[in-house]
Amino acid sequence: MASPMRTVTLRNLAAHKVRLALTLLSVVLGTAFVAGSFVFTDTLQRTFDGIFADQAKGVDVRIEPESQRSLGIPNDVVDRVTATPGLRAAAPAVQGAVVLLQNGHAVQTGGAPSWGRSYLPPGKNVAEAEHFVSGAPPAVPGQVAINSGGARKAGLRAGDRTRVLVPARGTMDMTVSGIYDMSSDSGGFIGLLFEDTQARQLFTDGEHVAYVDIAAAPGVSPDVLRDRLARILPDYKVHDGNQVRADLKQQVGNALKFVNYFLLAFGAIALLVGTFIIYNTFSMIVAQRLRELALLRAIGADRRQVGLSVVAEAALIGLIGSVLGLAAGIGLAFGLSALLNAFDVGLPTGTMQVTPRTVAVALAIGVVVTVGSAYAPARRAASIPPVEAMREEFATIGDSLRGRTGIGAALAVLGVVLVVLGAQHTGGHAAAVVGVGAAAMIFAVLFAAPALSRPVVGALGLAVRAFGPIGTMARNNAVRNPRRTAATAFALTLGLMLVTAIGMLGASAKASVGDLVDKGVGADYILMGPQMIGVPPGAAQAARSVTGVSDVVAFRGVAFQVGGKQMTGTSPDRPMDPVLRFDLRHGTAALTGNSILVSETEAAQQKWKAGQQVEITSVDNRKLQVTVAGVYADSQLLGPLVVSGDLYDQVMPVSLRTDLVVLIKAAPGADLAAMRGGLVKATESYVVVQVQDRDEFKGERGKQIDTMLAILYGLLALAVVIAILGIVNTLALSVVERRREIGMLRAVGTQRPQIRRTIYLESALIAIFGAVVGVMLGLGLGVGFLRTLSNLGLGTIAVPWGQIVGMLIGSGVVGVLAALWPAVRAARTPPLAAIADL
Repeated sequence: MASPMRTVTLRNLAAHKVRLALTLLSVVLGTAFVAGSFVFTDTLQRTFDGIFADQAKGVDVRIEPESQRSLGIPNDVVDRVTATPGLRAAAPAVQGAVVLLQNGHAVQTGGAPSWGRSYLPPGKNVAEAEHFVSGAPPAVPGQVAINSGGARKAGLRAGDRTRVLVPARGTMDMTVSGIYDMSSDSGGFIGLLFEDTQARQLFTDGEHVAYVDIAAAPGVSPDVLRDRLARILPDYKVHDGNQVRADLKQQVGNALKFVNYFLLAFGAIALLVGTFIIYNTFSMIVAQRLRELALLRAIGADRRQVGLSVVAEAALIGLIGSVLGLAAGIGLAFGLSALLNAFDVGLPTGTMQVTPRTVAVALAIGVVVTVGSAYAPARRAASIPPVEAMREEFATIGDSLRGRTGIGAALAVLGVVLVVLGAQHTGGHAAAVVGVGAAAMIFAVLFAAPALSRPVVGALGLAVRAFGPIGTMARNNAVRNPRRTAATAFALTLGLMLVTAIGMLGASAKASVGDLVDKGVGADYILMGPQMIGVPPGAAQAARSVTGVSDVVAFRGVAFQVGGKQMTGTSPDRPMDPVLRFDLRHGTAALTGNSILVSETEAAQQKWKAGQQVEITSVDNRKLQVTVAGVYADSQLLGPLVVSGDLYDQVMPVSLRTDLVVLIKAAPGADLAAMRGGLVKATESYVVVQVQDRDEFKGERGKQIDTMLAILYGLLALAVVIAILGIVNTLALSVVERRREIGMLRAVGTQRPQIRRTIYLESALIAIFGAVVGVMLGLGLGVGFLRTLSNLGLGTIAVPWGQIVGMLIGSGVVGVLAALWPAVRAARTPPLAAIADL
């Protein structure tokens, strides 16, 4: 670009600092979210890499079972491994989930694992020994060592007494023998070390171990030993230490990819909203500068130079906004990490990682989005006929809306058809069809919104007639330029569409849980335990001794294979009819011997019928013949299958047995309040058990749903904030554009408060228009998506009407707040100077 045009671009930016700041803010917020997502997940990945760098150190080969659901490695296989030539030492290890108890309560890990494993002294262990900062390793049963992070959370020191809950074995008193350190921060992780003999009693059936670490004999290559063992044990995973660490890092990496994609999705939404704001801003800038640009054309600037001047302005804004967004993203990552730590989520902490990839992506996204958004206005600026643009009325001339409205109508029809078709089915393919339909409807609104804005804003304008001529002017200003109104409102439309759809998801999930419990659960009380732990053994039996109790049924988790496919289900320890209602379609509900009940969907997939004999494989690879006693209607309470108590005892080893939930039915005429007190007292020794009635059970599930919604709403809030800034930006530029008009109104007697009120009402109409369209779109798409999820238990569709009404009212309030500064600026317009402005 020639130097004079570059000077014009820079001076134009410097002359409109407020406009520059508002446009920059849109770019900054969008890129900050993307950069923050990368920094946050990169930091977690690097921290976990540091933790896993110490795993399996000193181990030449590790042998593990192929499936995590298996019992482990049989002792006879361990003997075969020990006898393999080229082996210096073999160290079998056992491990399992635990709950550390202190002062009668479970020590909270914030979602991090709480794990117990066997301790092997240096003479028996092949991995690097733990570094103890106080005390000593466990030497006899009844002793336990704990990692320093876990000790701090529990307030424990070497020599203290504590209690440990092992799901399949119950609660036991232990003495803290020592505290060991880990090389890096482990977050909320709790790692307990047990004496080897006791660990085998707690975590195994006595015939298996979790894995075997191996050290090669001097002169034997670890690779050679690994290959030799792999040939001997083809049914097991045989890896060297490097591969073990790589696998652990890969597992965490895969989990963090989901987190990254999840956060980036909301960053993309924020950028999309920002795109429309930037486009709208540059469209208005070009409209306001038509005479200026035409003058440049008249004195010799060609079309390319004029177009490049607008693009250069956008590129500079994009570059500055990206740099600021990158800095803000690093701060956002710090804030997110601090917030998670404040809520004790249990994630490890580490030094923030800002990689070259993050810098490049943030800069590229900011510049590309900004330049792309300004491209169409730049083309329009370049095509301005110099003489025509100098005419006063040229700026008010707009293209016909007929073409884009026709495209919008066609896309709307296509979108509705796809959403309706997808909603007739369930599963991933149906959701994909609804998703394509949703995209079509969003683009339909984008194209048709200008034509739609006139009747909708006109109808909404009837409500402001109470303000007299001021209300009429506000309505006329809102419908005067439908493109601008639509572009300004679309950002808010997109945000509130997503908020509405997510609100419907939450309301429907709560309603579905309520219907499921009300219609399916006949119990009066429910015993619950922590996730991944369940209800400790013995709690159900203790509940049976309480006065007033009629029936107590414990539901246990069960797993086995059928034809190579892993299947999971439940097993009641007593007849479940008194506490659970279900619809039996075929066969009998009696579970005796080796019998199972299956859901209709599972029966159809497996091609099973009532009375049929099928073969299953237990976790210890034993083949068993079972009978399909009956087929029941799909139930989220029962899951895909239910097995008899006899079969449960055969397929589930003692070390893997746990109660998922216990349902309790009161005897007729029993005092429920007194019975609850008895249940609490009977189960208080199990510490982690919660006694809930049906309403409390539903409320607990509702709290979990609310937590999920709060996270989603918090992430969507960024898009809504950007949309509000867009309204501020558009109104501010509109005030500049209508400077002579406002000056004329002031000259003929309009007071400053009246000018401000006009801007307030115009802003409120635009915001409510965007909110109404967004809510309507969100309701339609929400119903479509929810119907595709009905097979996952979302059988009841609920609309959060209170939330929707609140959003519509809030949108009007937001519109007024967004107009405060533009309105004040408009009211201060000097009448004579504005009229004389050329």
